Amino acid sequence: MVAFGKKLRESQIQEWQGYYINYKLMKKKVNRYSQQIQVGAQDHPYVFRDFSRLLDGQIEKIVLFLLEQQGLLASRLSNLREQYDALLHQSEGKQISEVQEAYRAVGRDLLRLLFFVEMNAIGLRKILKKFDKRFGHKFTDYYVKTRSNHPYSQLRQVFKHVGVGAVVGAISRNLAELQDLKDNRGSYISIYDQPAFSHPDPIVDSIKAAVERLSNSTNFLHFLGRNALIFPEELPTPSEEDVDDQRYHFISLLLNLANTFLYMVNTYIIVPSADHYSLTLGAAATVCGIVIGSMAIAQVVSSVYFSAWSNRSYLRPLVFSSIILLVGNTLYALAYDFNSIAVLLIGRLFCGLGSARAVNRRYISDCVPLKLRMQASAGFVSASALGMACGPALACLFQTNFKIYKLTFNEDTLPGWIMAFAWLVYLLWLWISFKEPCRQSGKDLTSTESSSGKSPHTSRARLDNKHIGQFINVAVENVSTQPLLMNSEASQSDEDEVQDCDDAEEDTEEIQKPVDSIMSAYRLLTPSIKVQLLIYFMLKYAMEILLAESSVITGHYFIWSTTSVAIFLACLGLTVLPVNIIVGNYISNMFEDRQVLLASEIMVCLGILLSFHILIPYSVPQYVGSALLTFVAAEVLEGVNLSLLSRVMSSRLSRGTYNGGLLSTEAGTLARVVADGTITLTGYLGESMLLNITLVPALFICISSIIATCFTYNSLY
Repeated sequence: MVAFGKKLRESQIQEWQGYYINYKLMKKKVNRYSQQIQVGAQDHPYVFRDFSRLLDGQIEKIVLFLLEQQGLLASRLSNLREQYDALLHQSEGKQISEVQEAYRAVGRDLLRLLFFVEMNAIGLRKILKKFDKRFGHKFTDYYVKTRSNHPYSQLRQVFKHVGVGAVVGAISRNLAELQDLKDNRGSYISIYDQPAFSHPDPIVDSIKAAVERLSNSTNFLHFLGRNALIFPEELPTPSEEDVDDQRYHFISLLLNLANTFLYMVNTYIIVPSADHYSLTLGAAATVCGIVIGSMAIAQVVSSVYFSAWSNRSYLRPLVFSSIILLVGNTLYALAYDFNSIAVLLIGRLFCGLGSARAVNRRYISDCVPLKLRMQASAGFVSASALGMACGPALACLFQTNFKIYKLTFNEDTLPGWIMAFAWLVYLLWLWISFKEPCRQSGKDLTSTESSSGKSPHTSRARLDNKHIGQFINVAVENVSTQPLLMNSEASQSDEDEVQDCDDAEEDTEEIQKPVDSIMSAYRLLTPSIKVQLLIYFMLKYAMEILLAESSVITGHYFIWSTTSVAIFLACLGLTVLPVNIIVGNYISNMFEDRQVLLASEIMVCLGILLSFHILIPYSVPQYVGSALLTFVAAEVLEGVNLSLLSRVMSSRLSRGTYNGGLLSTEAGTLARVVADGTITLTGYLGESMLLNITLVPALFICISSIIATCFTYNSLY
């Protein structure tokens, strides 16, 4: 992995070099501040003020240059508009094509400018993160709080690319109208009135993609993809894309998504009948908490060894997972005929030990090409949501009772038998169709580079140059243009040699290796990350309390049947995708993620408060309404929480055994374990006390997470 400072210097547009963020200078400043504080030469307030002044100057330099370039583009567009007006009276095809090409040239220069802004925005984020790492994570909070909403601050203009929309609109509209004029249609339909009639141009599509990356806007697909917590590289290299293409196998990806779906079905298919099964085996109804939670207990352990196993293979852990789940579900079903609650719990523990979600995430992260990774990540989230809805829905179909060779098939055992059969079919499909991706080690890569007569350092640099060219390379009328960012050959001057030495030192500091221990991972957890993990714990706890005790609560207060509970839970599960569509397409475009995060936490808190049974008789509308509010708010919260978590988490946690996905999975699984244990322990006090007592910890954790969010709010910028 090449250090960002080196990437920044190599990818700079030569004539704009003086206007980029001086990342190297700012890194040296951070190191100098650290040394001065250690020897007592300066204090933190002075460092904050001096670094703020330096940052303000860098941002001002970037913004003023951005405005200057936008003015030049606007001037060129104004001149082109005069030429376009002249063409209305003499519409010759050759002249129209020339004006079209001139507009495309403006578009290509706009792409250069957008890439300039993006590189500077990444540099600002990285230097703020580096400063926080050295000085206790307080500076970003201070800097953003004092500048993000100030009327004279230029910080927002770097991250929000003010004024670009008008330029994009002018290029898009005029290209569409020129194409209409060239085709002699004479419709003169404006793209603003009927966008479907506009003529899409490759340059416009490329600009829109660049703006999408740079802005905070999103869509449903990207929103779902971020929820999978599969980390993208900020500046991936073409070599990574080539390796991905070689390792990608669609059926193998489909098998991973099928594994995700089946596991979620396996988790929730027993929820409607778990209390009845416990009673049948002679235990209390509230033992359903342990029955449901035993799967989560085992998953705490299995997530770690599956994550480590995926460093060496993908097929073997998936095969092992399928076998363990086959055995676990069989034991769950046989517990009825054995009349043993112990066999039931062992079966669920086996199911938890077969949780391969860490492998599913890792496969998408490592083996799916960048161009398809967002779709695959969205598929991962959708498969989970669909499985969550299908599990309870299937349970309501098992209202039967018969025996085959002394084996009982009824509403309690059929979930186990059906899932055992499903995992058997999946295992056969997996063994026949899964293709183990090849693994190219760093040693192999080095030998390949050496055999070509190039040093690894040179090859990596050239790959980066190639990538930068591809980044804004645009195809116009089926003819590929040349890369717009061409880096000059490195000179042999003494100054460059000094820079190379500095970069070598920078590489040593910034090359991020995956963490190899849980303690190393913990040391990378900043206050912002810890708060996001607390929020994830809270929402999973609240959801597990709601789902796991639903059969007991509805049976006690409303005398609902297993079918009624299953339908209720299935309806809750079916809200997941519609809610994500609304959040991904609309809410996240209107509000910042941190605003949605805080509002969702408050709504979860309100839902929990409305769920309490106090004084008045408990009614179905109160329970269903509060449950729906809690569940939907928690779903919205989970989406923005994982999105923010992927943004604030260190890049070192994007790979390796102890990655960010594993940490979030462990936090959520631990929350489910605690929630299910709370249900079982509270059951000894009686079913009438179950609802209120289990809601008290949920309310306390929710209020704590809201307070913690307020303290770290400005660091989530």
